[in-house]
Amino acid sequence: MALEIGANAPVQKRRFALSHRKGRAMCIRLAARAVIVENGRLLLVNAYPGAQSDLWCCPGGGVAHHTSLRETLVREVHEETGLTVEVGAPCLVNEFHDPGGDFHQVEVFFRCAITGGALDDAWRDPENIVTRRRFVTREGMQHLRVKPDSLPRAAFGEAAVYDPLEPIVR
Repeated sequence: MALEIGANAPVQKRRFALSHRKGRAMCIRLAARAVIVENGRLLLVNAYPGAQSDLWCCPGGGVAHHTSLRETLVREVHEETGLTVEVGAPCLVNEFHDPGGDFHQVEVFFRCAITGGALDDAWRDPENIVTRRRFVTREGMQHLRVKPDSLPRAAFGEAAVYDPLEPIVR
């Protein structure tokens, strides 16, 4: 039996509709992100080289073909922070897009625990994208520009959260 989505369209037809827009192929990027809370503080990174933006998010990144979400997350967290983590349960699914373009990303956030390493200002992301990292309280997040908007609720709450499609911010 086919899973029904939208106007009772079988999944196969819905996938085709999502992958073609105005005659062009459109891929949805899949990413995994780590929600690491220690002593009531959440680990955030600024993923813009040279601090080009004041936007903060959880460490993580895009999933490569034939790589699991967990493998991606362990690799990305280490690259961006120097930390080793154990990946736990999902706690947030977020999606965002560029309404005027073809970019659409779905992110799966997992609760993670640090199993090795420590934050060090001397650590360098091999891609040189993440240049700042810090732990912040829920109250401290109110003074930062953080995405997704539902992150504080997911990080410091108990329930899993689905954050529906929102426009991309830069």
